[in-house]
Amino acid sequence: MSGQNAKLPSTMTPASRGKDVMEAETRKESSDGRQYVTFEIAEEEYGVDIMAVREIRAWTGTTRLPNSADYMRGVINLRGIIVPIYDLRSRFGLGETKATKTHVIIIVAVGVRILGILVDAVSDILSVYEGDVQPVPRMDRTIDSDFLAGLVSVEERMVALLAVERLFDLEQLSDLDEKSQSLEKDVDSVVP
Repeated sequence: MSGQNAKLPSTMTPASRGKDVMEAETRKESSDGRQYVTFEIAEEEYGVDIMAVREIRAWTGTTRLPNSADYMRGVINLRGIIVPIYDLRSRFGLGETKATKTHVIIIVAVGVRILGILVDAVSDILSVYEGDVQPVPRMDRTIDSDFLAGLVSVEERMVALLAVERLFDLEQLSDLDEKSQSLEKDVDSVVP
């Protein structure tokens, strides 16, 4: 036992060390911490709450729907569910993504809706405590601050945390559901 005490600072006993470890573990598991899936778009890093992420998949072609927003790439069939795919680069006003096999679709839940977001690459899973999230400064920028939940500094980089529920107009999603259902009916009427 004295060998263990020799390695600890003089003010720290094994009992107090155990208490510090337990406090750190409690902080890790407390509800003020969240995890984010981070990804890149145009050499910038963004994060989305991991609780909204349903799956991450390689880019696959989409079926375009008429009269859709420019940033709506189309829809895919994901195990029998029609999922709209949105190009975040385009949504942020940075031009359309020239999707290749290296691009990724992150499938997320927004309320009761399932949709996909096209990104350049997935980077990491980041643990963030509420106190580490900084407000978005008010200034001119290419990305609408309404889409952002906050900013967090990680090592020498800044990660913008997205509020996915604010990225998409829920009315537009309802219209898209109607278009998708119409498309499914059209396909069903053609296929015997």
